[in-house]
Amino acid sequence: MEESRGPDATGIFLLGLTIFVFLLPLFIYFPPVPATPRDALLETHSPVGSLKKSPPSSSSSISNSKSALSKGKHASASASASASASASGTSTTTIRSLWIYPVKSCKGIEVTRSRVLPEGLEFDRLYTFAQLKSPFPVKLDSSEEEKQAHKWEFITQRQFPLLATVHVDLYVPDASKATRGRPLDSSSDNKELSQSFLLVRFPWRERGIAGALSWVAAKIARGRRAVPEKELVLPVTFPPRDEIEARGYTHEQVTIWKDTVTALNMEADLPRELRLYLGVSNRLSIFRLDPDRLREVHRCAPTQSEAGYQPVTGFQDAYPLHLLNLSSVRDLDAKIQKDDGIRELDPRRFRANIIVDGNAEENNSPYDEETWKKIRFLPAPENKHHQQPSTFHVSCRTVRCKLPNVDQDAGVRHPVEPDRSLRKFREVDEGAKLMGCLGMQLTPLFEKTDSPEDLESWVEVGMSVEVLERGEHRYIRQ
Repeated sequence: MEESRGPDATGIFLLGLTIFVFLLPLFIYFPPVPATPRDALLETHSPVGSLKKSPPSSSSSISNSKSALSKGKHASASASASASASASGTSTTTIRSLWIYPVKSCKGIEVTRSRVLPEGLEFDRLYTFAQLKSPFPVKLDSSEEEKQAHKWEFITQRQFPLLATVHVDLYVPDASKATRGRPLDSSSDNKELSQSFLLVRFPWRERGIAGALSWVAAKIARGRRAVPEKELVLPVTFPPRDEIEARGYTHEQVTIWKDTVTALNMEADLPRELRLYLGVSNRLSIFRLDPDRLREVHRCAPTQSEAGYQPVTGFQDAYPLHLLNLSSVRDLDAKIQKDDGIRELDPRRFRANIIVDGNAEENNSPYDEETWKKIRFLPAPENKHHQQPSTFHVSCRTVRCKLPNVDQDAGVRHPVEPDRSLRKFREVDEGAKLMGCLGMQLTPLFEKTDSPEDLESWVEVGMSVEVLERGEHRYIRQ
């Protein structure tokens, strides 16, 4: 009588290997992880800006601060524009990079081209986070109503540096992804397909088995360096009244520095995890800018009669746009005392919209931008969009706070730099004593101002700078 033999080990191994090889492509193309809001957006929309992979020959990004600060390295588009400008006798200073920040103080999105509106670049500072603060301290003779009063105040990386690690992605409709061959239109059936959305995401891992599973899912879905994230989808278009009522949004006042504006409180959509991640102890909300209630800009900006319209801004600090010159950043970088916390001055720390660069030999010496009073960006001759020049009033210097001390990748605040060096070497404005300055604030100017449709222009990487007027600047405090 023969003994019964167990399963053949070799056979089991081959069977397991066969099953693994069969299932591997399925895991790659259809990973066994829960669908995310990003997955849903990618079905009908495409990302704009930084998320899109640039061709290998493109070097317009300043995301790598080392290449941005290295002299002589310019974007390919900028180099082409510089050659053309030099031949025509104009400045070879060109737009090196363009940035929008749809959610104030969160990560920006680098774009190659942007529409300019009265309130700034399109999609810039549409939202801001705010915390509900009590009036502390209160006066002894304050009324009970005053003691109980609370107000919403905007927050930035100054108080909560981890905002620098909150990613914001912009998704726009993609006609090539229209489901079931239906074209995108503005009908009720395709309302969401015809709108743009913001995807706000931040690192978050739950405790216990749920956290372990989310960690594994992130690695499977996005690669070994991926971390679990929490995601929030926000509309770019201001919500209509019926949606505001259905979703429980409210119009409330929020304070931006010394300005108080009425905006849309969308706290109902905010995940509780974000407050814990940022370390906000107060009640946290997110506000959407109301396009009908923009903040008027005065002080150093052109008057309504000078500009042809009343200058306005949204959730920007004070003026519609911010310009930074890399030549000036390089000069300041050479003066900063370096350590492990700041080995190099990353231009992204200054959160500018328009970043220009050029050669010192061609009238782009450090801080030359501080003599500009009116500029025009000229498209390169080979520009395929056939766009017109765009003109700006250079309103004043940018007076710096301590926000640039925050590392824009790690969300960690350096204890002293570059704030110390700015105050030491860049106290240059009579209107901003004891404060450092770097960069310039801009107000758009338009050729025609007869109707709202006229208040529009475009800027693009590679456009050259033409200085129309020069003069002195003196900052006016709020």
